[in-house]
Amino acid sequence: MEYRKLYATADGESHWQDVEVALSEKSFAPPAKAIEISEPVAAAQVLFLRLAAGWDEPAHPTPVAQRLICLRGQIRVTASDGDYRDIGVGDVWDMEDTHGKGHHTVVTSEEDFECVIVQYP
Repeated sequence: MEYRKLYATADGESHWQDVEVALSEKSFAPPAKAIEISEPVAAAQVLFLRLAAGWDEPAHPTPVAQRLICLRGQIRVTASDGDYRDIGVGDVWDMEDTHGKGHHTVVTSEEDFECVIVQYP
């Protein structure tokens, strides 16, 4: 299991990194059997977001560190270094490029893009 992470270096350039999620077997909901689960991550708030088909924005940094989970549609997100990722149904994207040149996002699907945003404290 993995997610995509977009971060900015001290010089303001944004870059992609694919991050493997560490799972370990734990008893999560006794008396159910143990399951493979990651360590928890604290969250400040959860939002739902929709971008209309064809939506295209200028490059910008993310306003806060947050995680996006795609529910419907597809976007292409391009880092300032030119590398891009296509984010579609089931993909998870961590936005940590809170300074610098940021990223460019465009909806590439014919349908609206819908997702859940989890913002960090």
